[in-house]
Amino acid sequence: MEIFEKLPDEINHLVSEFSSTPVVGDLSCGITQYSFWLIVSTIVLLIVLAVFKKKQTLVPKGFFVNGFEYIIEYVENDIGKGVVGENWKKHFPFLCSLFLFILINNMIGLIPGMKPGTGAIGSTAALAIFAFVYFIYYGCKAHGVIGYIKSLAPQGVSFPTNVLVWVVELFSTFLRLITLAVRLFCNMFAGHVVMGSFAIMASMFMQPLLQQVSAAHAVGALPSLAWLAILILIYAIELVVGAIQAYVFTVLTAVYVSEAEEVAEEE
Repeated sequence: MEIFEKLPDEINHLVSEFSSTPVVGDLSCGITQYSFWLIVSTIVLLIVLAVFKKKQTLVPKGFFVNGFEYIIEYVENDIGKGVVGENWKKHFPFLCSLFLFILINNMIGLIPGMKPGTGAIGSTAALAIFAFVYFIYYGCKAHGVIGYIKSLAPQGVSFPTNVLVWVVELFSTFLRLITLAVRLFCNMFAGHVVMGSFAIMASMFMQPLLQQVSAAHAVGALPSLAWLAILILIYAIELVVGAIQAYVFTVLTAVYVSEAEEVAEEE
């Protein structure tokens, strides 16, 4: 019971550790822990791409080359061709870069002692802004700024209903910016808090045994095995979630691009 009484304070301390703290400078002008790992992830991604380019041959050889090529082909076929359609080629570089960048950040964040660059709302908001500007740009490029603004209201709807629909669609368009950022941030942040919570419980039940070896402490440490097993299971799930979140973010961006260009074609 004493352990469970201490648990709320430990959890609060855990959550506080996930807040943005400056590594260099301060919060107004500096590099936070999330910015640092974002930079590290970017460097890792560039190294991976360079190695892949160097090892790439006409016939793929090796686990690394085949695995990385499979990821690229998956983005091409499932997201590019499957969602964007016939215009997929011009959008593929952006979509693939977006997917790989988020994926690398999520995976690096699962390494003990590291933080995901996508674990801060500022990072995910920046990614969402890039995606937002991208599909707005191509929507405007496809049929002009005025045409894109007018296209938010469907044709054939009489006044004043069309004005109401236009306002709702305008709000929905800007809401995409928020949902993209919040969805990615919340999933990565929540997953790490859950893993940290079970790690804390496992260590708290094990601590008396580490301080003094006895039969009573050994029995008391048995729940740690259960918490550790759950922690390993959640860790495996988080690996999948990290990939899924990269996929979802990229698919939604592709859907928004596709919708903008489809409206232009209908006009």
